[in-house]
Amino acid sequence: MSDLDLFSDPYGERPYGHSGYDDSGRDGRQGPPPSRRDRRNARKRQRRKRRNGRAAVLFALAFLVAVVGTGGVLGLAWLDHRLHPPDYEGQGTGSVTVQIKEGDSGAVIGATLEEHGVVKSSRAFVKAYGREPRASSIQPGFYQMRKRMSSAAAMALLLDPKSRASNQITIPEGLRVSQVVQRLARKTGIPESEFTKVVRNPKGLGLPPYAKGKVEGYLFPGRYDLDPNGSAEEILKQMVDRFKQTADRMELEERARRARMNPGSVITMASLIQAESGRPSDMPKISRVIYNRLRHKPEPMFLKFDSTTLYGLNKFGYVASNEDIRSQNPYNTYQHPGLPPGAISNPGESAIEAVFEPEPGDWLFFVTTDPKNRITEYAETEAEFNRLRAKLNAYLARNGGN
Repeated sequence: MSDLDLFSDPYGERPYGHSGYDDSGRDGRQGPPPSRRDRRNARKRQRRKRRNGRAAVLFALAFLVAVVGTGGVLGLAWLDHRLHPPDYEGQGTGSVTVQIKEGDSGAVIGATLEEHGVVKSSRAFVKAYGREPRASSIQPGFYQMRKRMSSAAAMALLLDPKSRASNQITIPEGLRVSQVVQRLARKTGIPESEFTKVVRNPKGLGLPPYAKGKVEGYLFPGRYDLDPNGSAEEILKQMVDRFKQTADRMELEERARRARMNPGSVITMASLIQAESGRPSDMPKISRVIYNRLRHKPEPMFLKFDSTTLYGLNKFGYVASNEDIRSQNPYNTYQHPGLPPGAISNPGESAIEAVFEPEPGDWLFFVTTDPKNRITEYAETEAEFNRLRAKLNAYLARNGGN
């Protein structure tokens, strides 16, 4: 068979492009006509091709129907799952403590409940949440829930004040760690010794590296919902975590780098500002006094803060005595230059911000002349300072001293 035979039609007609010669090329006559048998075989081949073509089309249609049909079934199942998400029935059993955080949406609450095995699906809870007009009144805190509850029952329990643990506490700005521990022990019933043990060995608290293993300065003040089943370490870690979240939001480390300060020094300075300020408006001014004294020319001035000196002696009060001032404790800024070796209290956000944003001024001194009303006055000269100090002494004399 030649290459041209591959393009011949089945009825023996001339090949495409045939020049008039037969396959042998001996003369111009056509070969003998196809036999009856050849024509019959050709017709059979054509019928097979048509049958195969129809089968392919039918197979393709069947495949499409199967796909569309399966997709329809799956689509209906998906739609039913969305409209009627899986949910438990009844009031549930057992007990589990669940924390609802400040600002949690219905979806977040639903995810929390599903994670703790309270509801079967967060979507079912979100539907119940959307139908409840009081849903937005759910308060942050720890709730005693049950497992395998219907979403409606879980919603009702979250709205019941009796299910919410009353372990909320507010830690004011400027407290020392020892004072924070006392308040936490009173609120939780956990012995102070348990908290103190953690403070002395704080490896589990996740302190930032620049804290250098010291807890003072890193128990962030604010309102907390305490886990009724939480340990001393877990509670203190909650406060350290809040500090780190605030530090990240304030870009503490980056701003400290731009100010050419160590982040730990920022917290130490903020603790001084917090301890010495009577009002938030004082903070940027006291920050300026600290900078002016540390950068004083021709040589730096000692800070001479009573607050740092008393902290080093584990004392409280407004004024350090002459004996206190003569002590050699490392926090005595009458005897040691620069900032103390660590924070003396737990500062809030405003005090930290004041480190980076001091108020312009030439003040070198300040005195809280009326502690009761939190009035602080400022001076640029030592003579002015002595006058303000005399004013404070008169106040203390009228009010029974330190």
